[in-house]
Amino acid sequence: MHHFNLNPLIEASQAKSLAENFGTPLYVYDENRLRSSADAVLQFPNTYGLTARFAMKACPNKRILALFDGMGLHIDASSGHEVKRAIHAGIDPQKISLSAQEIPEDLDALLDLGIEFNACSLHQIERFGQIRPGGALGIRFNPGSGSGGNNRTNVGGVSSSFGIWHESVPEVKALCQKYDLAVKRIHTHIGSGSDPKVWLKVALMNFQLVDQFPSVRTLNLGGGYKVGRMPDEVSTDLQVIGQPVREAFEAFAEKTGREIHCEIEPGTFLTANAGGILAEVHDLVHTGPEGYQFIKLNTGMTELLRPSIYGAQHPIVIFHSELPNSEAKDAEEQAYVVVGHCCESGDILTPAPGDPELLATRNFSAVALGDLVLIGGTGAYASAMTPKHYNSYPEAAEVLLGSDGVARLIRRRQALESLWENEL
Repeated sequence: MHHFNLNPLIEASQAKSLAENFGTPLYVYDENRLRSSADAVLQFPNTYGLTARFAMKACPNKRILALFDGMGLHIDASSGHEVKRAIHAGIDPQKISLSAQEIPEDLDALLDLGIEFNACSLHQIERFGQIRPGGALGIRFNPGSGSGGNNRTNVGGVSSSFGIWHESVPEVKALCQKYDLAVKRIHTHIGSGSDPKVWLKVALMNFQLVDQFPSVRTLNLGGGYKVGRMPDEVSTDLQVIGQPVREAFEAFAEKTGREIHCEIEPGTFLTANAGGILAEVHDLVHTGPEGYQFIKLNTGMTELLRPSIYGAQHPIVIFHSELPNSEAKDAEEQAYVVVGHCCESGDILTPAPGDPELLATRNFSAVALGDLVLIGGTGAYASAMTPKHYNSYPEAAEVLLGSDGVARLIRRRQALESLWENEL
């Protein structure tokens, strides 16, 4: 385990410049951090080859997809729409793998383009067999146990609908025989923010599944590597958890003579701490001496939903507009609850850890109207998974801080008029 770079993504002067040039709220990504995390992923221990995929659902902006593509990462897509989005971004279809809860209606056309397909249910095997008899596919199994930051990010075990139950191997084999299908990949994923010990245990169990399918050449271990966003949280060290996995691949080869290719597909690990949301303090209210002081921002669940649904914790930095930061630091701190701009009681940016139903406070000094605020750790599952257009807020702009220090717009702020352009 190790600590990520938890220093604020930008400094006060940068925040002011970005706000003036691009407005707020604003997603900000850092190219150097994206490249650093990609380097770590591409160095995952392996003996018989590695394919590292970016789970694009975490942050699907085409500039980020293209950056990772240029570094040698492939793509994991979770819907047919994501496949098309990746292709639009310039990704070679043969570098795209699809594992979806909803099988695309045009799966046949996508397969014609050369994408890899992982069947995630018995029905999906049947569908694949009908359109590709004699073809080759991957099978996603539910390994029977899972782990996640909470129940909502756990995608393994009896409460998860993801993948084919691991005890259904006979049914899988029967369908493959029916349509003369070759299983070339086994795929499992246990959850986001998973416990490294559980992840390792499941990774090793997967070889029991590989052993059942002589045609398998690749084992996909999924992603879900825990990333520390807050100072007291630690992140997964891929070299540490990867070594026993590599040894397991080698032991399996020694036992069976089969050299299995390794795949991993992180999302959060690649982008979470490479992104932040720049916002502004728009109001300060309180609920009396027995209540709370609230900081109201011009952002919220429309840009970051994770705190509202997971009780997720994100670092928050205040850039003081009137006081020098040194002076502000010396001022007496007060406890605040930070909330968003939606007319929604659940639009809370500082919930209790792991419990979106409860409030938690953060200590800040000398907060004033107009102060700029940076919400850190929002490079993953922020822009990609928000209740867009709630209260008719348009989508925020996105900016990439290049390795050359130049901030470039990679997504324009949505025009308000586009919210109703498809209405009849």
